[in-house]
Amino acid sequence: MPTTTNTSGRRKTAVARIYLTDGSGAIIVNGKDYKEYFPTLPLQYIVTQSTEVSGSTGKFDVKVNVAGGGVKGQAEAVRLAIAKAIVELDPEKKPALRAKGIMTRDDRMVERKKPGRKKARKRFQFSKR
Repeated sequence: MPTTTNTSGRRKTAVARIYLTDGSGAIIVNGKDYKEYFPTLPLQYIVTQSTEVSGSTGKFDVKVNVAGGGVKGQAEAVRLAIAKAIVELDPEKKPALRAKGIMTRDDRMVERKKPGRKKARKRFQFSKR
């Protein structure tokens, strides 16, 4: 029986939904190869980091739908989604992924702008007279 799983990963405002199936290691992001979608080597490393740490390189095909945020946030959302899918299939790989900090959702978001302020925290200049 083929192994398949669906998970999602998030980072800032980026959301990645992935479909993991048995295969040869192809990663397709929004209809393109991940090397075409993420052209720089650091981003490509982030995307493949989950499979390398878990020792699953070349075992699964990954189809990704990613939206929102910037390219770095999208790459990190994809990394988290792949890690969650691998752990769902093989829970023994979770300690290795957690040790590298891949299983933790980075929940830092941009703070909202408050009323009566220029930005989230910046105030207008005070004038005594």
